[in-house]
Amino acid sequence: MGLALVVVCWPLDWALPGLRTQLLFVPLWVGYILALDGLVFVRKGTSLWLRSRIRFLALFVMSAPVWWMFELFNWRVENWQYIGRGQFTTLQFGVLTTLCFATVVPAILTTAELVSTFINRVPRGPSIGPSAPVLTALFASGVAMLTLAMVWPRYYFPFVWTSVVFITEPINAILGFPTLLSWTKDRNWEPVISLCLGGLICGFFWEMWNYFSFPKWTYTIPFVGFWHIFEMPLLGYGGYLPFALEIYALYNFVTGITRRVRSDYVQL
Repeated sequence: MGLALVVVCWPLDWALPGLRTQLLFVPLWVGYILALDGLVFVRKGTSLWLRSRIRFLALFVMSAPVWWMFELFNWRVENWQYIGRGQFTTLQFGVLTTLCFATVVPAILTTAELVSTFINRVPRGPSIGPSAPVLTALFASGVAMLTLAMVWPRYYFPFVWTSVVFITEPINAILGFPTLLSWTKDRNWEPVISLCLGGLICGFFWEMWNYFSFPKWTYTIPFVGFWHIFEMPLLGYGGYLPFALEIYALYNFVTGITRRVRSDYVQL
C-alpha cells in the first residue's frame, strides 16, 4: 500500500499543472512511512505499526503541533517561506499545512528505526550520562542557544535546530522519561547515529519531492545560501541531523506528560 501511494502520488505531484501538492503531499508521505515501516518489519520482525496501531496513529496527531513550534521560530528567523501561500485563505492554509505537518514525526521515527537495522558494531563513543552537571550544562546551553537565535537570528539561526534537544533532554531525564542519555551513558551512540541518519534521509526526500511541487517552500539563509541541492543549500542539510534528535526528545516529552510512556515502542 505504501509503495502504491508513492508510485501514484509522486508523478502526479510533479506533473499536474497548478495547485496540487496540498492534496498530494500527505498521501505521498503516508506512502513513504508505510513502505518503510514494512521494510522495518521485514528486517527485524516488528515495527511501529505492529507494536501499537494506536500509538502509530498518535504520532501523526502529535506531529502537527511539534512542527508548528518550528514555524513559530521561523516567524523570527525567516529562513523559509512558502510559494503559493497567497492562493489560499488563512484558514485553508492553516488546515492544509497542519495535515502536511502531521507526517513529520512518524517519517523521522520510522526512517530512524529502519536505519538502526543496518547499524551494528559501531565503536563505543564517550560516556555522557544524565548527571546533574551534564543536565544543567545542557539545559543552560539550550536556553542560551534559543535566546541568541531569537534575539540575533541573522547570526544564530542554526541554534533553532540544536536548542530544543538541549532543553528537552534534561527535562525528560528529570521527569523520568526516556532520553538519549540513557544510551550514551553506556557509550552506546547507535540510537543517536540512527536518528541523525534518519533525519538526513528524510531531509533528502523532503527537499527532492518539494523541488517540483506547488505550493512549495524555498529558503533564505544568511551566509550559507550556496551549492544548492534542490531548494536547500548544501550546508543546510546539516540541520536535519539534530532535528531528528529534537523530534525524538519531543516525542518522549509529549508521551511522558500524557502518561503514555513506553520506552520499548520506538526501538533504535
